[in-house]
Amino acid sequence: MYIKGLFIKSAFIKRLLLTPFKGWWGRRGGANAQRTARPVLTQNGLRQCLRVAGGGTLGFVVSQLMGWNYGVFFTVFPMFLLGMVPILNGHIIRQFLANVSLNVLEVSLVVGLLKHIPVVMTLVVMGIFLFRFNLMAKGPLFLFGANGVLTLSILLHFASYPNVDLSDLLACNLVASGLAVFIAMLMHTLFPDVEARKPPPRVTKTPSQIRHETLIGGLTATLSFVVFQMFDLQGSLSAQMATILVLFTLGYSGAKVSAGKRAIGTLLGCNLALLMQLFLYTQSHHFLLVVLLYWLGLMLFAREHIHEGGGSGIGFGGLTTLGILFGQSLGPQQDLVYSALYRFSSMSVALVLTLLAMASLHFVLNRWAPTRLPANNPA
Repeated sequence: MYIKGLFIKSAFIKRLLLTPFKGWWGRRGGANAQRTARPVLTQNGLRQCLRVAGGGTLGFVVSQLMGWNYGVFFTVFPMFLLGMVPILNGHIIRQFLANVSLNVLEVSLVVGLLKHIPVVMTLVVMGIFLFRFNLMAKGPLFLFGANGVLTLSILLHFASYPNVDLSDLLACNLVASGLAVFIAMLMHTLFPDVEARKPPPRVTKTPSQIRHETLIGGLTATLSFVVFQMFDLQGSLSAQMATILVLFTLGYSGAKVSAGKRAIGTLLGCNLALLMQLFLYTQSHHFLLVVLLYWLGLMLFAREHIHEGGGSGIGFGGLTTLGILFGQSLGPQQDLVYSALYRFSSMSVALVLTLLAMASLHFVLNRWAPTRLPANNPA
């Protein structure tokens, strides 16, 4: 209880999070201040920052101490569960765990039985993606669909390489998912909200809009899968995640905004990782120092994520970039410099190609009445 109170009441934490950033997203002049004014970080927002940063750091620490493979699972999953949804209840936990179990079954069957038949494998994967995006478009099972698309993309990315042990990959995914739920429960216990949150407003969609969002998401995700299967892009996990996360807006107009924010978040995350590497220099073997810097970085991006109102924006882009870099590229014989530079360049190319594909699909789908968006919703 003392540690919990220290985190919440610490003047350093309040200065870190409650003081607005200065710079390119800050306030310059009175007119610009009104245009870029953002909501004040509430106590609920502060506690969610602590949950996201604490959960991501704890996942990283456990994976490093245990020496488990695929550290990216252990760093990104807690961020996803704590950052994409501000609450935790039985419905959310059931969606998360049910998706994990289904993902293991899907990857085992798809990779195990169809890896030698690329065309059939691609059609099956497309069907799975369309099913997940249909759930996302309808709303109530959005978390199940979104987590399924993201996790399945990562698993298929790793499983496509012949030197990967599929059993170890799926076991790490299961362990990381179970650990993410435990971490989320722990963080909500240590840093609970001070007041009840209002449920998000219900959105009514026409059948044609649901079809449009399902097809544009499912087909673009399938195209991303095909590209990453055809080319040797084993080090481009961040780029593939970026192509999936921008699809969570369920539309081309939203994806354009999300892609720009995602690019900025990744650039900031890469630059911060480089600064950390420069600061550590030859001291990266001091694990406590690495953990402290990692936690501070997550806190900064968690603050921006809360100010954006959640979703896949600048803050979440920075969070996942740090999680991937530290979870996948930090080791005794590795540094973050090459990984950070390669990650940003590959992600930029991937986002441009994704937006081109979505623009084409958006145009084609709007030419056909059963998949045309309503006139008051051009997204």
